[in-house]
Amino acid sequence: MTQTEPLAGHATPPAASPLLRLEKVSKRFGAVQALTEVDFEVHAGEVVALVGDNGAGKSTLTKTMAGTILPDEGTIVFDGKPVKLHGPSDATRLGIATVYQDLALCDNLDVVANLYLGREPTGRSTTMDEIEMETTSMELLDRLSIKIPSVRTPVASLSGGQRQSIAVVRAAMGEPRVVLLDEPTAALGVAQTAQVLDLIKALREQGLAQVVISHSLNDVFAVSDRIIVLRLGRRVATFQTADATTEAVVSAITGAEVQLPHEERT
Repeated sequence: MTQTEPLAGHATPPAASPLLRLEKVSKRFGAVQALTEVDFEVHAGEVVALVGDNGAGKSTLTKTMAGTILPDEGTIVFDGKPVKLHGPSDATRLGIATVYQDLALCDNLDVVANLYLGREPTGRSTTMDEIEMETTSMELLDRLSIKIPSVRTPVASLSGGQRQSIAVVRAAMGEPRVVLLDEPTAALGVAQTAQVLDLIKALREQGLAQVVISHSLNDVFAVSDRIIVLRLGRRVATFQTADATTEAVVSAITGAEVQLPHEERT
């Protein structure tokens, strides 16, 4: 698929070449063909929304990027070089971080402990450097304009939007270059959704590439630069968000036979 239109204007324009690209990726589960020769690309400083009905292949494609599913066919290219992802650790080493819908937070731990879970820094002794962890956590949350009562607040007492934000920030702490977000605003209220969307915008301004899976077209139009539509395991349409309409995107998702303005078809 050839990109012919400029992306919507933002402070951090996308690079000329995609940071992460999938070429002709296919995946079958038994008798079910989940993906069929799907191309995908996301640039640094770009938010790409991946949309489609249930069973369209969104989760399978995202898990392929995350290294949790190995494609049967196709090529994954990261920063211009073909790569093989044999598991999530390979994706993490490249700089691909994933925030799944279940968040995987520890409710009984505070914000600092959740942010550093599994990668706690140590000083000269074998004990954790709590002061460094707390200071870095406060600086990071402040830089991303995330408001919480205290970094020592147990995660269980935070709102849904705050919990989602902590999960995203934890993924971003490893200095990734690509962040995959699976339904980041699902089951959130209006104010909490706005908080998460603001965080996505803040990460874009820092130059991160982001892939957002969402069923909420309102959220998709609020934060994305491009919208890629999957239907029945195939990429069927690509929209520049600034030029798209909700009706056109819905038509592409459902397969309605209507004229879709500003759409590129495969």
